[in-house]
Amino acid sequence: MIYVFKTSVDNQAKFESASALLNQLLPESQWNFDLEDCDNILRVDSELNVTALLQNNSVFDCIELE
Repeated sequence: MIYVFKTSVDNQAKFESASALLNQLLPESQWNFDLEDCDNILRVDSELNVTALLQNNSVFDCIELE
């Protein structure tokens, strides 16, 4: 399933921190950021339900988009 989130990741330092977290939490999922989008979109392709996992992290803010 593909999940789409609005995030607070808007620079290289935040991207690097978020990447480390995502690689740790979702090792078998694919994800990418679109930092050129005004909402700094994160897309996650995962078999897991990642919404609660990502919305409650301490590294970056994210809100699931519908």
